Amino acid sequence: MTNGFFRVAAVAPHVRVADVDANVDVIIRYAAELDAKGVEVVVFPELSITGYTCGDLFHTELLLQKALAGLRRIEDFTRDKTIDLIVGLPVASEGTVFNCAAHVSKGVSTIIRKTYIPNYNEFYERRWFAPAPNDEYQPVILTHGVYIGMEICEDLWVTVPPSCSLAMAGAEVIFNLSASDELVGKHASSLTLIRQQSARCKAGYVYASAGRGESSSDVVFSGKAIVAEQGRLLVANDRWNPDDNCVIADIDIEALRHDRIHSSTFADCARRHGRQAPRLTEIPPESPFDMDYGLTYRTIDPHPFVPSDPTSLADTCEEVDHILVTALSQRLTAIGCRRAVIGISGGLDSTLALLITVRTFDRLGYDRSGIIGITMPGFGTTDRTYTNALEMMRCLGITMREIPISTAVMQHFADIRHDPHVHDAAYENAQARERTQILMDVANQEEAIVIGTGDMSEIALGWCTYNGDQMSMYSINAGVPKTLIRSIVSWFASQAEPKLAATLADVVSTPISPELTPADSEGAIKQKTEDLVGPYELHDFFLFYFIRFGFSPRRIYYLAINAFRSAYAPEVIMHWLRTFCRRFFTQQFKRQAMPDGPKVGSVGLSPRGDWRMPSDATAAMWLRQLDEI
Repeated sequence: MTNGFFRVAAVAPHVRVADVDANVDVIIRYAAELDAKGVEVVVFPELSITGYTCGDLFHTELLLQKALAGLRRIEDFTRDKTIDLIVGLPVASEGTVFNCAAHVSKGVSTIIRKTYIPNYNEFYERRWFAPAPNDEYQPVILTHGVYIGMEICEDLWVTVPPSCSLAMAGAEVIFNLSASDELVGKHASSLTLIRQQSARCKAGYVYASAGRGESSSDVVFSGKAIVAEQGRLLVANDRWNPDDNCVIADIDIEALRHDRIHSSTFADCARRHGRQAPRLTEIPPESPFDMDYGLTYRTIDPHPFVPSDPTSLADTCEEVDHILVTALSQRLTAIGCRRAVIGISGGLDSTLALLITVRTFDRLGYDRSGIIGITMPGFGTTDRTYTNALEMMRCLGITMREIPISTAVMQHFADIRHDPHVHDAAYENAQARERTQILMDVANQEEAIVIGTGDMSEIALGWCTYNGDQMSMYSINAGVPKTLIRSIVSWFASQAEPKLAATLADVVSTPISPELTPADSEGAIKQKTEDLVGPYELHDFFLFYFIRFGFSPRRIYYLAINAFRSAYAPEVIMHWLRTFCRRFFTQQFKRQAMPDGPKVGSVGLSPRGDWRMPSDATAAMWLRQLDEI
């Protein structure tokens, strides 16, 4: 394992039934090629040394002897190799024959016996093989710094697979040697089963099933090679392509370790079944870290909050819409409120908040006139955002108000003796707090609720004014990252009537800005958020891996340079990662006082739920690790 990634392979080779020498030659050839590619463990199908369809030959002396001799050849091959092999073979023992899997590493084999022997429909294994004893539990093996376990074919299909016990005992990756024949619809079921088991076990799952060369007297074996990780399919071969019989994947061990320790019920389940599970006595060594280690067999998505597939993205946008509308509907119904106040700036966040509020009022059967949209132009407001704000409110048929803040803020500057030519924090925050005061007072006046517009990315960075836009009566966008908001507004635009669609499209293309400092000489936005705190696509990437998996800044940096290789230079990524770490820690005090708002995805920052951190925690250790890179 390097950088927390464990490189595995699954191979479904062409076999020759009952020709052990030929099959072992193929196994060794594949293993040598995969060893050169940095694969740490490769799994071959069930009974891969002999072939699965040997029938009554499994009870012949020569086949059994040659199978063991073949295993010895594989052991010899591994003595000076880094790669481990997992192969299948029949083993005669205790007056019977067992269907076995052998883990081979540095010339030493660890053999397990198949637990569940199918004897129904086309399967007739009880004729040749005995099941493992009832009191036998599969071992958990530590190799390359990772705990692994093995199970064989039918073991996966039973009510409580051995992999469940293996996972509870500490196995982080399960290898399955299989011989699953082809039936209409069975492949889809197999994929679902593998994905679900990897999710249930919070593990990697590597699956190799028998393929070409097996007898087709009664059934067909296509050869499947599949790798899944925590419910996600990493890679699968084209089982009908005779040349596509090997897959390689990098399993993220650090991610699944985080999820196991983060889930209290995983450990509870392991303790409840502790008597049935083997105990671990070895502590895995720390994974070596190499910034030059290439993630050849794993793609790092630069936008983890935003699906790259258009259909999946549309589904995500629709689901977020339903979550937010349901959340706001519940809040309005619970407090008996039929009116809402929103500050409309013409930017992305207030646009989404407005769209969700309109959808909520429509669902509840409330009149849209109960939505009071207030635009509050100030020193930095541009014609573009001002016009878009007015146009949206007109198109959506809500109540519109315009309350300029410049005069009130100038009076405030005079009261506190602040020079309005000094564009410092007081200059900017006074405007944000004036706007919040207006919204709160109008809400009291109208017996309404103030809908907050700040998003999760801003909350993470503290890019909001404490007791200004940081505060509202319900923060509808609090669980939605900036990168996803852009996609959701575009999704709304695709369904809107032409005039509103054009306005929404322009909102999406407008530079992100709080507009708290004057525009440039041409009236365009001068204060651009991403120039000041960094690109949101980078910060959302950092946020996802820091909160979702608890990764170190070193590992986040490593993932980022792989994900954004063509977009940002490493030194740019490092600069903004340092900014993220520093701001995330120092701005926790703003999150401690954040209003209610719905969680939307796997990452949340509510101090009452997902993220509970003291406001005076220090980022020193995180920043020092970046200094050491």
